[in-house]
Amino acid sequence: MIRSPLAFTLLTLTLAGCSPSDPHQQVSQALTDGVLLPIYSAWHEADRQLAVSAQGFCAGTQNLAETRRVFLSAQSAWAGVQPALIGPLAEGNRAWQIQFWPDKKNLVARQVEALINSKPELTPADLNKSSVVVQGLTAYEYVLFDPAIDLNNGTQKARYCPLLIAIGEHQNVLAANVLSQWQSQNGIGAQLKRFPNERFADAQEAVAELLRTQVNALDGLKKKLGTPLGRQSKGQPQPYQADAWRSNASLTNLAASLASAERLWLGAEQDGLSALLSGEHSDLKARIDAAYSDTRQRLAAAQRPLSELLRDEAGMQEANALYDSLNALHRLHEVEVAKALGIQLGFNAHDGD
Repeated sequence: MIRSPLAFTLLTLTLAGCSPSDPHQQVSQALTDGVLLPIYSAWHEADRQLAVSAQGFCAGTQNLAETRRVFLSAQSAWAGVQPALIGPLAEGNRAWQIQFWPDKKNLVARQVEALINSKPELTPADLNKSSVVVQGLTAYEYVLFDPAIDLNNGTQKARYCPLLIAIGEHQNVLAANVLSQWQSQNGIGAQLKRFPNERFADAQEAVAELLRTQVNALDGLKKKLGTPLGRQSKGQPQPYQADAWRSNASLTNLAASLASAERLWLGAEQDGLSALLSGEHSDLKARIDAAYSDTRQRLAAAQRPLSELLRDEAGMQEANALYDSLNALHRLHEVEVAKALGIQLGFNAHDGD
């Protein structure tokens, strides 16, 4: 087929428009389509299954073991979202509605019991008007895993089932709403791909926000490990300050978050943040790749849950070595990647914790 020179020129310009030459825009667009949207879609699906699971368990068509498995999947999916907390989920108090941590005064247990005592026929509408402390996965975990609650007992199951159903629905609706905002015509997904827009003046601003989110997430993981390790309490372990301590999923959740952070770094097709580092920064790229590998391998090698590691000296040494590995990874992003990309990170969301 023979094309005229004019047609060829128009085709070339059209293709150029479809494939931005700005490397920052290429990375922001690739991460949006290849990493961020899949993460949010997986989270929404996990919460959809959580809502179905709550209904099934309370109707007697699903056993407790399967109900716990579905919950752990939803909890892991939420952990995977945390390095991608940009856009609607980072605004307002949405994240608190999903997980209440740290729970320094056992507010979850106290407020769950108070709510059920005051509203034994609790409805989803009642939950929506309640505190964020009882709306999320931390409250759901309390019901499923606290040793004081026996869900194999019919009376106890009937007492807590309205709350499980309400939380499942609340999480499903919240996740669906957030995903819809990501996918809408002028939503955060579009804003990370087409510039300028009301959120970002250019692609460099978008990349800066993605790195800022990444750095905050890695620092948050340090807090989730350092707090139970006693890093803020003179070395005295605080096992009940661990993330997901009731379900013994602290390290599993940390691994899920780390995996998402690494996906942002690498991209789905080697087109993540690392792609912005030029040849002169090949050593930095190699050190960050090695740092992710080191932290990942330490997590995979852990043979005991965090609560058990905190009980003896050998376990404490293992957990502290994991913290040091995570800290090195965080510092590489916060200091060296930011400098290499010319990004001022500014305020850290975890400052003052």
